[in-house]
Amino acid sequence: MKTGSAPKTIDEYIAGFPKDVQKLLQQVRKTIQKAAPDAEEAIKYQIPTFTLNGGNLVHFAAYKEHIGFYPAPRAIEEFKDELGAYAGAKGTVRFPLDKPIPLDLIGRMVKFRVGKSSGKAGAKRKKR
Repeated sequence: MKTGSAPKTIDEYIAGFPKDVQKLLQQVRKTIQKAAPDAEEAIKYQIPTFTLNGGNLVHFAAYKEHIGFYPAPRAIEEFKDELGAYAGAKGTVRFPLDKPIPLDLIGRMVKFRVGKSSGKAGAKRKKR
């Protein structure tokens, strides 16, 4: 990504990458939009973020060799069998740029997160 001022929108963020990476980022973005039509776009932590019911739903970002997807630890745990082929951590999965991005899996993870977010809306932030 270009250095300088931080992006203020997802469009600005995506525009900072080479065309082939832009295409992948747009595919991820459209997949999230389809899976969570009520979610709103934002830039948080200087990366694209979708929010729902006042909280962060998922984040994604491009790096030199992968697309990072951040659906929260619960979603990683829920889909761990399907994510076995990908590097990642507690709340992160890395999809290599040189392999097809599993858009169907991303869509299902986003829908999982929407379900958790909707259930949380009523009992908002009690645990904090």
